[in-house]
Amino acid sequence: MATRSRFFRPLLYTTTATAIGGGVLYISYRPRHIPGSDPAVVPPPKYGEEGHLDPPRFPLVKSREEQVADLKRSGGVKSVLGKREGFLGSFTSNGRKGKENATEDGAEPYDLLVIGGGATGSGIALDAATRGLKVALVERDDFASGTSSKSTKLVHGGVRYLEKAVWELDYNQYKLVKEALRERKYFLDTAPHLSSWLPIMIPIQKWWQAPYFWAGTKFYDFLAGSEGIESSYFLTKSRAMDAFPMLRKDNLFGALVYYDGAHNDSRMNVSLAMTAALYGTTVLNHIEVTGLEKDATGKIAGARVKDLVQEKDGKKAQEFTIKAKGVINATGPFTDSIRKMDVQDVSEIVAPSSGVHVILPGYYSPSKMGLIDPSTSDGRVIFFLPWQGNTIAGTTDAPTNIAQNPIAGEEEINWILSEIRGYLASDINVRRGDVLAAWSGIRPLVKDPKSKNTESLVRNHLITVSDSGLLTCAGGKWTTYRQMAEETVDEALKIYDIKSSPVLQGPRISGTEMMDDSAPLDGTCQTHQVRLIGAHGFSKTLFINLIQHFGLESIVARHLCESYGDRAWTVAALSSPTKQRYPVRGIKISPLYPFVDGEVRYAVRHEYAQTAIDVLARRTRLAFLNAQAALEALPTVIDLMAEELKWDSKRKDREWKDSVQFLASMGLAKSKLSVTRRDVESGKAGEYDEHERKLYSRHDAPADTMESDSKFQSDEKPVLKTDSFVNK
Repeated sequence: MATRSRFFRPLLYTTTATAIGGGVLYISYRPRHIPGSDPAVVPPPKYGEEGHLDPPRFPLVKSREEQVADLKRSGGVKSVLGKREGFLGSFTSNGRKGKENATEDGAEPYDLLVIGGGATGSGIALDAATRGLKVALVERDDFASGTSSKSTKLVHGGVRYLEKAVWELDYNQYKLVKEALRERKYFLDTAPHLSSWLPIMIPIQKWWQAPYFWAGTKFYDFLAGSEGIESSYFLTKSRAMDAFPMLRKDNLFGALVYYDGAHNDSRMNVSLAMTAALYGTTVLNHIEVTGLEKDATGKIAGARVKDLVQEKDGKKAQEFTIKAKGVINATGPFTDSIRKMDVQDVSEIVAPSSGVHVILPGYYSPSKMGLIDPSTSDGRVIFFLPWQGNTIAGTTDAPTNIAQNPIAGEEEINWILSEIRGYLASDINVRRGDVLAAWSGIRPLVKDPKSKNTESLVRNHLITVSDSGLLTCAGGKWTTYRQMAEETVDEALKIYDIKSSPVLQGPRISGTEMMDDSAPLDGTCQTHQVRLIGAHGFSKTLFINLIQHFGLESIVARHLCESYGDRAWTVAALSSPTKQRYPVRGIKISPLYPFVDGEVRYAVRHEYAQTAIDVLARRTRLAFLNAQAALEALPTVIDLMAEELKWDSKRKDREWKDSVQFLASMGLAKSKLSVTRRDVESGKAGEYDEHERKLYSRHDAPADTMESDSKFQSDEKPVLKTDSFVNK
């Protein structure tokens, strides 16, 4: 018996250890589904027998004029407009005519009016529309004009939040991370063209940090579960230097690499709004809310608004009323200004925090690897990430005042540059002149008005309802916009006595009648599987089809696919011929970046762009990538938009002034704020005075040469000498 026990016990231990080890290895290295790696849901068009290719025919959103007329109709104002050729007409998202909701005075009120066109507001509008509700969304400026375009461009659960949750035993922090990791997967599934996985490196200086960070990243992987991708892994010093050659070698022990998501934030926001429009939402930017409407019982019944585009055109903007059964306030940092329209002396709930980011040239980081410094000089976390061919670094976190276009301060910019110098190789000179753009985003941290401790901040988002019925959603972060929208619409259904219904005839967003490309919209929240505009026909090889059909430059074709998905077909078709052998189409608006003229036309015709900054900052990202390049592209953009929108000379002059003023908030040098259009077109805008030349040291004066530039005296001409070695 003892002999048998001595034999079976080691065997049992060995078998158990093997099973556990095998399980760990399988969980770590099992095959994962990578969003965007699948073939397109809708395959690209093919050439027929005669060599003819019929590009996709996508459904159109209503024109801006039709959308304004719909808003006015909700308040009883009748307007007769010619329909834009499309498929939606005047139907609401579930196929009902708006007249079924008409009141005795002829008004056709909405179920919900959403104020704010950022990530939260656009997400709410899409959620409500896909539940069969009649929805309107208005935005004072442009979609993603505020915080939603000024993020760190990450779609993440938050490794620093997880660290706090563990050390502080904070369940709410843990819950926030778990929720964000789930939403991260939905994010990448519904918009694979706008988001992708990104490996992020954590440098390790001390040997004892290795097991600490290893345990943290593995716990992060564990929480993600099947919604994660590649497992985190350790790199030795040599491997870390190979993956990130710019790293400082001193005291580098190794590195941990984990995976998170990255995205194009403003284009994601615009896609949310346009998808909501295709599902029947009345979506309008540059519409300012001037007051809230209440019924005889004091309950919210709509809002008074005015069209700011009329003011930009030099006309008087007339106010009109939008009637709705419920009003949702999703205005981010400006939340309290809307709440004070409801109750003037209401206590404020937003505690604004400034986050500054800087853009550096792409050579500061690898194209496919980010970096996080978890221990900066003052304890904050800083990210260093590749984005759109450049490098983004940030962010700061400090209390601030609310402004529409805040300006990044020199102190914050220099702090970021100082931290960057601390972990880059000493032979890399991090210069202030290398900052191509810098901006400040305002994060709307919130305080719960029902909390006894009014100074305590809510770590995630807050949904609150006033006595008059104003529903407010504030706080949160980009990654969890969909969850915030779902909870907000759930609350709206309860308090406004409105009912969702199935969407019986969903839009054919992919532009094909061959298959049902919509999610099963049964009246419940389905936004976790509602693909956004551009996603259905996207694949990682789509750019090849565009090159072969339109003769686009390779970098332009890739950019269009990663910014517009299958709508790249339309953008390419709107791009002008170059009159060159190659590329055949696509005239760049800036020689440094892959943005082309077709994007400007597409933005106006299909994405409600109304100003030059709508295009430069939110449809393309040129203003965020390079403020000087945006200034130099401004004349071209204004002229293209003037052709589309029939601007006169006064409107073009106003666009110039407004755009240059905005570029100041993007880091444009102060000396450039007074330049004229003629200065830009003549090339004078690229000139620098002596002070700026020293600051922006990459702009060397013609006489500035190095001693190593030549081995000969200035009067020597070696190729003409008889004893020159080339003559022997």
